[in-house]
Amino acid sequence: MRAESVQILPKGTKALRVYLSVRDQITVGDLRDGETLPSEQKLAEAFGVSRVTVRRGLDALAQGGFIERRAGSGTKVRARPAVAQRAAMNFNTLMPQLVEMGQKTTARLLSFTYGGAPDFVSLAMGFKRDIEVQIATRVRLAGNVPFSHLTTYVPAQIAQNYSENDLATTPLFQLLERSGVQIKEAHQSVSATLAGPEVAKALDVEVGSALLSLRRVVRDVHGDGVEYLAGLYRPDMFRLEMPLMRVGQGSARHWEPAIGKDEGGI
Repeated sequence: MRAESVQILPKGTKALRVYLSVRDQITVGDLRDGETLPSEQKLAEAFGVSRVTVRRGLDALAQGGFIERRAGSGTKVRARPAVAQRAAMNFNTLMPQLVEMGQKTTARLLSFTYGGAPDFVSLAMGFKRDIEVQIATRVRLAGNVPFSHLTTYVPAQIAQNYSENDLATTPLFQLLERSGVQIKEAHQSVSATLAGPEVAKALDVEVGSALLSLRRVVRDVHGDGVEYLAGLYRPDMFRLEMPLMRVGQGSARHWEPAIGKDEGGI
């Protein structure tokens, strides 16, 4: 899929079901690179739809770069560059993985400005008064494929220590530390949302596509808020993981996060 084009989903619920089912099998690895898909007739029988419906679903998959259709050789899962595979982030080893993500992906700066902190940022960061913040929006790409839309809010007195160009080339938390900030902790939450027109264009998806919504507040050793992140992620390109372990005895046994245990990569 090219970053400058928008993925067009097939029309009709049945064709969309074919598209989503095959796409998900490809993205999770159940269908591997170079593997030949069943014929249109067999897929039609498996999904209980017509061959025309299957063809519409496959056409959308081909347009999205998931498969390659060649006359006489069948339809094959298209080899995709490793950097364009789904990124994974472990909740329990956040900072080391942010370093790795910065090394393995690239960022494109969409906007960079200064202004008053929005109310929701002031509330989350614990600002006691009106504070000017740097507001920057970036898209992060794996290969040439955009997978996250990130808007960050940083107090101006901190942000003035780095430039617009720095933000386009260096992970933000490294810029914060370079500015003398001693990061101690972060709190983040994840929910689901739908892509609006502006975000859909930036992430190369349809308007209304489901996205992962991540909110993160970063604090320094004094407990002061130093960064608010509003991130939107394509679920076909990104996942969040949390290793768990069983603890306790008898009927009190339960699951708890395996803090510091990293079972996934970026």
